[in-house]
Amino acid sequence: MAKNEPNYIWRDRKRTFLGLPWSFTVYYLTETKLIRRRGFFNIEEDEIDLYKIGDKKLLLPFAQRLVGCGTIQLLSRDIDNPKTEIRSIKKPREVMELLDKYINQERDRYGTRGRDLYGVGVVPNPQENSDQDDNDFI
Repeated sequence: MAKNEPNYIWRDRKRTFLGLPWSFTVYYLTETKLIRRRGFFNIEEDEIDLYKIGDKKLLLPFAQRLVGCGTIQLLSRDIDNPKTEIRSIKKPREVMELLDKYINQERDRYGTRGRDLYGVGVVPNPQENSDQDDNDFI
């Protein structure tokens, strides 16, 4: 580990055929951030602050379950990427528990809770209510 490299709590690669880690996508979890690093020659890193994550969903497609993998879908208040997936990773339930633990720590640290994250991942439609007529209920 390099001198300036953060302390990673969890690290895994996106799994491919037969659950093998032959991918150039790596996921890292620190105490404050989730980092997705993609690429071989041109590397792209995307970070999400854990306190911004509003909802998590565990996806267990049949093909991934056969090799002990799963996908975690995250909705956040991150401007660059409000919907993020941690695709095809080993032990997804354990990773969800780790995420829960550190997300709650960060929310406590910043004083944010569910009411502060209301509407995460939902884009309001201003014309949605304008089509209703008061006579619809008569």
